[in-house]
Amino acid sequence: MNLRILLIGDIVGRPGREIVLRSVPMLRLQEQVDVVVANAENAAGGSGLTPSIYQELRKAGVDVVTLGDHAYRRREILPLLSQTDRILRPANYPPDAPGRSWTVVETPQGVPVAVFTLLGRIFMPPVDCPLRAADRVLAEIPSQVRVILVDMHAEATSDKQLLGRFLDGRVSAVLGTHTHVPTADETILPGGTAFQCDVGMTGPHESIIGRRIDRVLESMLTLRPTHFEVASNDVRLHGTIVDVDPATGRATAIRRLCLCQAELPNSVASPANLDQEDG
Repeated sequence: MNLRILLIGDIVGRPGREIVLRSVPMLRLQEQVDVVVANAENAAGGSGLTPSIYQELRKAGVDVVTLGDHAYRRREILPLLSQTDRILRPANYPPDAPGRSWTVVETPQGVPVAVFTLLGRIFMPPVDCPLRAADRVLAEIPSQVRVILVDMHAEATSDKQLLGRFLDGRVSAVLGTHTHVPTADETILPGGTAFQCDVGMTGPHESIIGRRIDRVLESMLTLRPTHFEVASNDVRLHGTIVDVDPATGRATAIRRLCLCQAELPNSVASPANLDQEDG
């Protein structure tokens, strides 16, 4: 029987967190998802992650949280990065950078699933080569682990496509994050690796990639320093679901997921204890 993995795209601020907390338990049941991974580097006020938000996501049913170029934006997360294997910083950060570069979790059926994340190099902060970092991580992951998901956090589609081809047949899926815009290029590559350039953003879509339109426009028109506040309207969860044959690690299906807050049943209430950090 195939297993099913869901990667939730960049969670932005409180609106993004709220729809994740409301929908993940329902999605795990309705979609029969075995493993949920979420990119949460923008979950705290639109930039970074805090321990309390991480705990909220885990309690809602997120198995692994991935980070990207804003991994260390909130200093309070640093101690937690060395205490848990359920938060991942990019594997092509320097070896002494805080945090773990990969992890293995088990499905309810006991199937091991490895997860790691990489940072692209085009239009991004300087980091080590993601291809060589991927080789290193794959050499470290136990050989019996056949199901492997890679979150490629990158700006350029060429960076993402190159990694997908480089890892085709060696991992189960290479799915992109960071641009906050979902792409319509989901496919299964010849070697059996599911691929998509970007799974999209989870948060307010009446915005400029999650931020208030007026704030971004003011900055563009005047060049005055402006705080890009998280927007609030048209909240959606974007992600991608991949089915994988656990015996071979090859993907058998991939499809995009878009869930609007307005589509959630009334019985799915907002969490009463939602963290009140800005955004």
